[in-house]
Amino acid sequence: MNFVSTVWALLPPIIAIVFALKTKEVYLSLLLGIVTGTLLLTNFHIVESMNLLFDTVVNCLSKPSNIGILMFLVMLGMIVTLMTKSGGSQAYGKWAKKKMKSSKQSLFSTFVLGVVIFVDDYFNCLTVGSVMREITDEFKVSRAMLAYIIDSTAAPICIIAPISSWAAAVSGYTSGDGFQLFLNTIPFNLYALLTVVMVCYVIKSEFLVGKMRKHELAAKEGDIHFGDDSYQTGEEISYNKNGKVIDLILPVIVLIFSCIVGMIYTGGFFDGKDLITAFSQCEASRGLVYGTFFTIIFVFVLYIPRKVVSYNEFVECIPEGFKAMVPSILILVLAWSLGDLVSNQLQAGTFVYNTLQSASISTAILPACLFVVGAGLSFSTGTSWGTFGILIPMATSLFPEGSTMLVISIASILAGAVCGDHISPISDTTIMASTGAQCNHLYHVTTQIPYALIVSSACFIGYLVAGFTQNMLLTLVVSFVSLGLIILGIRIYQKRKY
Repeated sequence: MNFVSTVWALLPPIIAIVFALKTKEVYLSLLLGIVTGTLLLTNFHIVESMNLLFDTVVNCLSKPSNIGILMFLVMLGMIVTLMTKSGGSQAYGKWAKKKMKSSKQSLFSTFVLGVVIFVDDYFNCLTVGSVMREITDEFKVSRAMLAYIIDSTAAPICIIAPISSWAAAVSGYTSGDGFQLFLNTIPFNLYALLTVVMVCYVIKSEFLVGKMRKHELAAKEGDIHFGDDSYQTGEEISYNKNGKVIDLILPVIVLIFSCIVGMIYTGGFFDGKDLITAFSQCEASRGLVYGTFFTIIFVFVLYIPRKVVSYNEFVECIPEGFKAMVPSILILVLAWSLGDLVSNQLQAGTFVYNTLQSASISTAILPACLFVVGAGLSFSTGTSWGTFGILIPMATSLFPEGSTMLVISIASILAGAVCGDHISPISDTTIMASTGAQCNHLYHVTTQIPYALIVSSACFIGYLVAGFTQNMLLTLVVSFVSLGLIILGIRIYQKRKY
């Protein structure tokens, strides 16, 4: 049987996601999904299936962009370990505790830092988590809540930031003036806008839904990991008791600056291209590697002459940083392999595309449908960028260039893709958020899903209004009011229950 471009192409991710949520074990669940995909592709020939599995993993590891992300992860792990060894992280935590008076302030600081670091979602997740963990721990904030704040200020912010790797990707999928079209979609990108509002409301009002309530209650009792020991095993890293705040702040500033410079360098900024063009044509993974490599050199110069860490301690931090990132690297490689099988080999996107093309859907409700399909496809494949590449060409073929409906349709695709990516256990961005917060990955996924579903419900209503009226202001008003009413309903239910 030929399972390519059929509904069976969705079976591997469904199996991986269901098993992961059921067993709370992500490695074997992802591997099971991969094996299912290879069996479908080889018509259940065991030997060929194993050969295909090997080839798929090797191909994912041989892609320059993937290698760049893994190198970035390893070097960032080294930098974080060095900042801990120097005592800078601990000093910053003590300083911040004096300046901040509550857990709300620590979470708002996390939110603001996430908004500021908008150039790339990987960079955002790992940097924000590395800087803010010590502070939120001081105020007994659960790692699940920290991961939610980090994740909600990564992709949702990047997708509405004109200068980001995401803007560059979206612009490349469209014809004509792709960057201008991207700018026009921002007011209609309801998931990103409503997610920002939701995060602020969650922090301000301590709005706890689903399993997040249990995690936060446990954190107040001192169990910020909610019983998960995976980030508490092993020897504690000894650190310099005389470390200063500058030993954390300066490396972070240099890291942010050098990564941005590295990205625009790969885009040709120093060869005469303007900033926007350089970002739109940059190689994000290569730029991040350049930035982290330069930061390691800077940290060496900053720490060694001042004897903040010794030369031997500096060298010891290299394997320690690598070991800290091994779990995330393993999950990423498995997730990439599953995504490659589903998207490129089983061609699940083609099945979804053909189904949409053959369906008789009213133009007015098409944005709402694209939002749902985008969310489902992104959730299943773990990639929002792949969803962009599948659905955006379809939208551009349905509506004339420059039309409001084209803008709304593309915005709904972007919103749906980010929504699905935001809650998918096999999404690389979600994995990065868990890594940055040092939170059990499935704890992060299960605590984040209820918030994403609340926001996506309001988005669906908003896109129905957008499709029928094509009015930006009315769409925004209805979306925000819908979000408020949904939250109010949950609040009333919680008041009766608790």
